[in-house]
Amino acid sequence: MTATSTLHSIGRRPDAPSHAVANDPLRGLSADEIDAARVILHEAALIGEATRFVYLGLDEPAKADVLAGAELPRIVRALVLDRSTGASADLRVSITDRAVLSNEAIDGANGHVPILDVEFEAIYDLLGAEQAWHDALAKRGITHEQVALAPLSAGNYGFEAEAGRRVIRVLAFMRENEQDHCWAHPVDGLCAYVDMIEGRMFELIDHHVYDIPAEGGNFDDPAVQGAPLDTLKPIEISQPEGPSYSVDDDRVSWANWRFSLAFDAREGLVLRRIRYVDADQGGEERDIVYRASIAEMVVPYGDPSPARFWQNYFDTGEYVFGRYANSLQLGCDCLGEIRYFDATIADEFGHPRVIPNAICMHEEDYGTLWKHTDIYTGSNEVRRQRRLVISFFTTVGNYDYGFYWYLYLDGTIECEAKLTGVLFTSAFDAAAGDHASEVAPGLGAPYHQHLFSARLDMMVDGLANAVDEVDAARVPMGEGNAYGNAFTKRSTRLRTEVEGARDADPIAGRTWHIVNTEKTNRLGRPVGYELIAQGSPTLLADPESVIAKRAGFTRKHLWVTRYDQAERYPAGDLVNQGPGGDGLPRYTAADRSIDGDDIVLWHTFGPTHFPRVEDWPVMPVDTAKFTLKPYGFFGRNPTLNVPSSAALGMACHTGAAQPGHEASGHAAHAVHEGREGREGREGREASGCRCEAGACACAGHGH
Repeated sequence: MTATSTLHSIGRRPDAPSHAVANDPLRGLSADEIDAARVILHEAALIGEATRFVYLGLDEPAKADVLAGAELPRIVRALVLDRSTGASADLRVSITDRAVLSNEAIDGANGHVPILDVEFEAIYDLLGAEQAWHDALAKRGITHEQVALAPLSAGNYGFEAEAGRRVIRVLAFMRENEQDHCWAHPVDGLCAYVDMIEGRMFELIDHHVYDIPAEGGNFDDPAVQGAPLDTLKPIEISQPEGPSYSVDDDRVSWANWRFSLAFDAREGLVLRRIRYVDADQGGEERDIVYRASIAEMVVPYGDPSPARFWQNYFDTGEYVFGRYANSLQLGCDCLGEIRYFDATIADEFGHPRVIPNAICMHEEDYGTLWKHTDIYTGSNEVRRQRRLVISFFTTVGNYDYGFYWYLYLDGTIECEAKLTGVLFTSAFDAAAGDHASEVAPGLGAPYHQHLFSARLDMMVDGLANAVDEVDAARVPMGEGNAYGNAFTKRSTRLRTEVEGARDADPIAGRTWHIVNTEKTNRLGRPVGYELIAQGSPTLLADPESVIAKRAGFTRKHLWVTRYDQAERYPAGDLVNQGPGGDGLPRYTAADRSIDGDDIVLWHTFGPTHFPRVEDWPVMPVDTAKFTLKPYGFFGRNPTLNVPSSAALGMACHTGAAQPGHEASGHAAHAVHEGREGREGREGREASGCRCEAGACACAGHGH
């Protein structure tokens, strides 16, 4: 399977030679280190011919040790599975000392290791050997050779027959031919339960024979696409002097930002030590986030039918979605002046494997940063915003997920998930209840959610951090508010982990301020950042359901925990067939202090999808995001020194009006500094402004 990676940089423009940062304890594993881990385990007789690496990644050292600058050993964590016996283990290996540090057997009671690709690949032949499977297909008028199979994670429903088994559940889709997209033809009402160690089907659910939807969904067929939209003209993005960032191994500098990149097989793209160079503080590099990643995601489906009630997929914890990272292509996935990063990961035999162009980085214009035309002084200033984009895409079965981290000039950090691909389909059965949309004749798309958990290991100007929940609040009319126009905000400090499990409230405009309890800005107020959530629904399944127990993190928008090196994943370490209760519910049960401590924020976000007809046969991108915005972190607007377009050699022009459009604008807004006299005076008066002795009053401007 896969592992934390070394990042190799390639791109359109040559850069200065990259120098490995040998003393960085968080740098990605190199190919040599991956090889070394495998050899050490082999020499210790802990792996054999039937052993497969389910996960192999860097076991990150404690934050305090890293910040202290200590020389730290390179330690690898490996989850392995013996396919012949089903025995699995959680191993830790010191590359530095060439020694096995721990060997913990995994008995499956609290979850299994994630699913291997080789297990998915074995399903077709396994079911092909089962007569009951052939008979079920024959009832539907099709054969095993006509179907594509979707092997899927099983969950844990406490079924006696599944105790001690390593289980995969399998749904089928018919294909007209090898180029036919099978999602258009679900073979519904049928599900096989397979024991991957015994290599056989142990149960078959065959509760109803549905008609197989006949209409195709081949979105890549020109005959289906129709005549090309030939009115679109090319868009080209050019940076004649090259990009504004610099890269040294995995370290990036751009504008006032400094950070490092990493790639983990389970989490995908990881950003480390995100800092902002504050010119007003003498160029100090001020920490904001120590580590940021998407630590888990789950896709819970709302179809309660006997063949589908179990559909809840943890794409990180069960499938290790970083291994499916796409190799991105210039002009298609990324546009402009691009810097790519390869990821070197481990395959299922523990050998290094390179994913070319796994990460894309570029900067892009983002409209107006700030602007003002002053009616009193005639000053007319505008600056353009731009952002640095760091992204990767991964394909997990039918869905494609892009994760984009944006750094803006004004200190804002944003994370956006982009969801596209093909809907997971069913037969549409209106009589079965309102749990799916009909997206084509007889073709259903069950209602579902995509719930991501962003792990934000915060470090706002240091480790002494706390969280204040801030709500907008009405003020009753009465004394001190005679006319009823007043409103205010209410701030509540979250002091313990139990208090730190919170829901968003869009009606109250709720945000969470991450503040430093020991440092203040020039106005004497705590420096901080605010987390702005979209406030979309959390888990909609019943609170007593199996998925609510297994994905406890999805029941709140925010969790705040005291930093613990071992607490990496919001649903726990072993998610596959886990019974639930692990992860954030367990972490926060300790109810540790989070007031002025080293804290981690875990933010649940993502869309609830009631599929549209327009989402078929391939889904236009849907998005979900959150924002971290400075709130008192700076002493003033930190972008006053951003150069104007003219200073960057990009002249501003007043374009002629196009036919059918009239030029417009207030004459007073055309007055520039130094343009006094009749022209300026007449312009101001024409707009309703009257000026005497340097003082101006303007009608209709609200000033």
